[in-house]
Amino acid sequence: MRAAGEGTERAATVAFPWRAAMHAGLGLLRLDPDDFWRLSPREFAAMTGAFAPAAPRLARAGLETLMQAFPDG
Repeated sequence: MRAAGEGTERAATVAFPWRAAMHAGLGLLRLDPDDFWRLSPREFAAMTGAFAPAAPRLARAGLETLMQAFPDG
């Protein structure tokens, strides 16, 4: 009989980035500490732009156009 969890791979865990979250909430958003600690993770994510649409990325053709318009030499 195997012990629970034996022979299975464990998922790598990553610590929550508390320093960055506190900097964003208390420093950048200037939330009151009581308000910061009452936020749900979803509310905090919305306030910090996690649900904002991503900016379109520059395609290779666009890069080549810029390189021709603004050559280094």
